[in-house]
Amino acid sequence: MTLGRGTVARYATGSVGTGGFGTLPGLVLVYYLTDTLGVAALAAGLIVTLAKVWDVVIDPVIGTASDTDRARRGTRRRLMVVGGVALPVFFLLTFAVPASWSPGAGAAWVLLAFLAAATAFSLFQVPYIALPAELTDDYGQRTRLLTARVVVLTVSILAFGGGAPALRSVVPDEHDGYLLMAAVAGLVLGASLLVAAGVERRRDVTAAPAGAPASRPAAGAEGVRPVVGAPWHRRVGASYRHGVEALRASRPFRLLLATFVLQALATGTMLAGAQYVARWVLHDEAAVTFLFAALVAPAVVFAPVWGAVAHRVGKERAFLVASVVFTVAAVCLVGLAWAPGAWVYAVVAVAGAAYAGLQSLPMAMLPDVVSHDAATRGPGRAGAFSGLWTAGETTGFGLGTTVMSVTLAATGYVSSRAGQDVAQPESAVLGIVLAFSVLPAVLVALSLLTLRRYPLRKADIDAARPAALPEETA
Repeated sequence: MTLGRGTVARYATGSVGTGGFGTLPGLVLVYYLTDTLGVAALAAGLIVTLAKVWDVVIDPVIGTASDTDRARRGTRRRLMVVGGVALPVFFLLTFAVPASWSPGAGAAWVLLAFLAAATAFSLFQVPYIALPAELTDDYGQRTRLLTARVVVLTVSILAFGGGAPALRSVVPDEHDGYLLMAAVAGLVLGASLLVAAGVERRRDVTAAPAGAPASRPAAGAEGVRPVVGAPWHRRVGASYRHGVEALRASRPFRLLLATFVLQALATGTMLAGAQYVARWVLHDEAAVTFLFAALVAPAVVFAPVWGAVAHRVGKERAFLVASVVFTVAAVCLVGLAWAPGAWVYAVVAVAGAAYAGLQSLPMAMLPDVVSHDAATRGPGRAGAFSGLWTAGETTGFGLGTTVMSVTLAATGYVSSRAGQDVAQPESAVLGIVLAFSVLPAVLVALSLLTLRRYPLRKADIDAARPAALPEETA
């Protein structure tokens, strides 16, 4: 099936929201806690970690609920709409801590609001990730769809990562600045999610899902179908069983997920460190905007390039090359410990070119894994796969923030409240540099061990495709 431009555009629009929500909390939330609310670095990291642990708990449940929606209503749209409406509200509340509150009270407020925001985001993200495997069964069309998504994603990261800190600085008062930032960002997040929620066409619930084989599903497939009409506790239990079954049965998924989680941990650590590098290493808080521009502007250009490379040599080989380039660039950033300066932007730009591949290629490989599983074992697990993927992605990014906060605590970082001037020990500055360079490089290098064992190739995906379907004209 050839996807229409409207379908590609609507799907890609959702990445404005996913990129924004994936970027802003990792970039500014820990910094907001440590340098505006006066929360200790370790406690700040714990708050973000707890929210990500909650994601791990709730995402498989949402995945099964999404599969159930598709089975009963022919669409995954309902949960996506709920997430799009709720996310702006809770995102604003996350940064609305009253200035008079103590660090402890402020930390509790942020924890509760961010948990709610993370839940709203998962309601959208889990079904959103499941859609590519159902929008088209074509290997190349999925690459096209996910390449467009990553172009929008990288532009979104640039806009939110560079624009949000600048918007925060428009208001002299730090608390009001964060509130303004959250209000504007929240509206953009919600709008993009609601646009993308309309991308899926309602299907006949009696028809086989896209990507399913025309023949009868493999033996045992019925055991992982959505549990429709069962009591709540049975549906929750089934959610986790479906996730465990997906992990157990699909070796390609296990390897791809492990690779992606390690790389999410690496980029999450770098993201959490960017604000600290700008202030304490480059001694210019505004430098965070230039760091993001250096990282994301090349990614916008190179996302289509990685798509072309993948078309020529295969997605898995292109992914391997991008990972190696990112690792080398990250190692070079350790030079900030001895000679901080403008040279860092050139190295970050190389990392940004590779980062486009780290984002687009695994996302384009996931629908292949899902459709291959559907063809060999029967349909009905797309939501389970996407739930596990989202849980892994958010856990990786969240633990990146944890790694950064633990590094800050271990190296003696001094937290402060808004308006206070503090000096950081040399050990803390060195810790910031290492968490921004060496640690991400090591994590991506480790991910190569699982990536090299990924077994699926284009021939495997083509062999699993059903009979050709009429081309979409919309």
